[in-house]
Amino acid sequence: AFIFAIACLSVLALAGEPPTTEQLKRNLETARPEDQAQIAIEIARRQLIFARGLYTGNKVEEGKAAVEDAVTYADKATDAAIATGKKTKRVEIELREMAHLLRDLQRILAFEDQAPVQAAAEHMEDLRTKLLKSMFGRKK
Repeated sequence: AFIFAIACLSVLALAGEPPTTEQLKRNLETARPEDQAQIAIEIARRQLIFARGLYTGNKVEEGKAAVEDAVTYADKATDAAIATGKKTKRVEIELREMAHLLRDLQRILAFEDQAPVQAAAEHMEDLRTKLLKSMFGRKK
């Protein structure tokens, strides 16, 4: 299944078409463990950009759902990076950038719509801290 997924991604890449978010979600489950962090963080990043568009388009509930999806995939990316020791720095950088994007988004939202976005930004920072501890924490 993994080779098939890679073949599909290769064909899409050669055709100049990046995989869709839905294709990435499907591929995540069958990807090699060391590739899962990169795929999951890409999904999280895309969902966050999608959420920003939804919020600015005044689709608050859909935006909130997309932010929650971004957090879910950021969790998966962090767990995969810690478990395999692969892509830890890339995931850490992406988490920092996503927390920044969430804080920027929070500033433009109506007060009553800010809480879930603020919570997501704080969660991204918590994930980043967890990842940094795994990278640089003391080994006992």
